[in-house]
Amino acid sequence: MSFNILAIESSCDETSAAILDSGKVLSNVISSQYFHKEYGGIVPELASRAHVTTIEKITKEAFKLAGISINEINLAAASQGPGLIGSLLIGLNFAKGFAVSNNIPFVGIDHIESHLYSSFIGSEDIEFPFIALVVSGGHTILFLAESETRYKVLGTTQDDAAGEAFDKVAKMLGLEYPGGPLIDKLAKDGDSNFHKFPVSNIKGSPYDFSFSGIKTSVLYYLKKNFPAGVSGNDLNNISASFQKAVVSSLVSKTIKAAKDNDIKNISVSGGVSANSALRQEFRKYENEGYRVSFPDKIYSTDNAAMIGYTAYLKYRNSYTAIPAAALLEGAYARFKYNS
Repeated sequence: MSFNILAIESSCDETSAAILDSGKVLSNVISSQYFHKEYGGIVPELASRAHVTTIEKITKEAFKLAGISINEINLAAASQGPGLIGSLLIGLNFAKGFAVSNNIPFVGIDHIESHLYSSFIGSEDIEFPFIALVVSGGHTILFLAESETRYKVLGTTQDDAAGEAFDKVAKMLGLEYPGGPLIDKLAKDGDSNFHKFPVSNIKGSPYDFSFSGIKTSVLYYLKKNFPAGVSGNDLNNISASFQKAVVSSLVSKTIKAAKDNDIKNISVSGGVSANSALRQEFRKYENEGYRVSFPDKIYSTDNAAMIGYTAYLKYRNSYTAIPAAALLEGAYARFKYNS
């Protein structure tokens, strides 16, 4: 029997709508706001306006690709945070309005939680426990997932997230926003041993991350050695060296968490999980018996399919959705990491 879910994601600069039948993705439409490149970063007000003008068209396209009608939807879901408040409200209110008008329940989904399970989209069974590294633009978090409803935070970043470090260093190198994919591309033709940038270790917090030191080290290295700017092979080599330091930090702490907890299953998700060097480094540990899962690259960055899949996991585990009638009274559910 079909159980169809309409999911909406609008936490930052992607407008996305997806339709799932239980855990199976029927459609997943994403509209990315590339115009933010002009400003070197996300402009929240402009992002919100773009969501307003795009969300209805994106949703109609999702229905068209899924081949189902509005009255066949059983559950509505949307990202409820973290994210840009204006952008979140667009998607939340759209999904809630859809739920009310079609008299179906609504589930608010935590954006980070949805990344946590994005490696398993489409799966009916997930093997637990596993160590999960969620590494996106604004978040770097290490989880121990024990079941579909129980997990805890082992470590997080104490300053910049890995994605933020990539973007800030890219700007220092004269690259466009977003910087992560560009550094990854340049690094493929560079020497990762060209310069050794520091990898942080935080005393008393072995699973926590810090990337401000790496970022600052790049800044002073460039000022000292390339005051007029960097280009050519030097640009490739510095990109590769910086990327190696970030990847080393992410991988070493994740593997340490896995060893300390005697767990062989690892999931790596979030936008930075698409980085080729990160994937390559984690794959090396498969020779030691570790099973490393990554989301398909379409599910690495922000997308509604991961929102819908997490909504499905919650709903089948008796998570209480908000009835359409209660939405009219302002009911609102919040997710807690250590629930």
